[in-house]
Amino acid sequence: MSDARSGVLSLVGTPIGNLEDASPRVLQTLRDADLLLCEDTRVTSRLLARFGIQVSLMRCDQNVMASRVRNIIDRVEDGERIAFVSDAGMPGISDPGQQLADAALLRGVKLEVVPGPSAVTCALIASGLPCARFFFDGFLPRKAGARAKRLRELACVPGTLVFYESPHRALATIQSIAEVMPLRRVALVRELTKLHEEVVRDLAPELARCIAERDEVRGECVIVVEGPVEGENDSTESEGRATLEESMRLGLESGESKTRLAKRLAKEFGVTRADVYNMIVEAAASPQN
Repeated sequence: MSDARSGVLSLVGTPIGNLEDASPRVLQTLRDADLLLCEDTRVTSRLLARFGIQVSLMRCDQNVMASRVRNIIDRVEDGERIAFVSDAGMPGISDPGQQLADAALLRGVKLEVVPGPSAVTCALIASGLPCARFFFDGFLPRKAGARAKRLRELACVPGTLVFYESPHRALATIQSIAEVMPLRRVALVRELTKLHEEVVRDLAPELARCIAERDEVRGECVIVVEGPVEGENDSTESEGRATLEESMRLGLESGESKTRLAKRLAKEFGVTRADVYNMIVEAAASPQN
């Protein structure tokens, strides 16, 4: 057993919603720390207050991490016990914790991982979609063209896809998935472990329609997408046109302006903006719209 004052850098998993998910080991690690690094001191202070833990806090988010890594590792080498927590979940998953882990391993200081909840695995299991093989891709690009391009790149991944998304972009992202992977089941998982936890699952176009009917989407979201399904790789011209027409319909149903929709679809499908705009006007005027 190592000396109590041996330096160690601890990456600590914290609750993703329900504070009661903090394990005894997590709480003891936080109590024993000489310094607790966190992304947002306000968020972490609520966790500490709930369990009566008093420890020095230092903000260490993506904006300042690079400038502080060397000093942090120096302090660990000098014998301090330093812990890092993200706002929620496991450090290193779409947060700056990875930089600390890399620096610790490079310098040869002791690194430990204290397990806790993870929105990735919780959402994957809650979605009801296959869990044997999955691929986590963090946040998709914000711009529609780049997002569609990334989804097309991921379409061949032989497993379930998992993404983080903000509530403000959840609908746009599901619409993009419906355009690129219309035959796949998709689950929107939000507010994990909280009072209003919800899982909504359907074929991508149906889920897009369902979410479009809501006034808004609230809470942190995880989107889970089924892996490749039979028949989706057929790439005839008629199928390509059907996908464009489906994209137009989804955009119109969600209230997207014709001009913006034309610009987005022209980039995604490689057609002129004028041509796709004329198609949108015609589609909007048809009885089914």
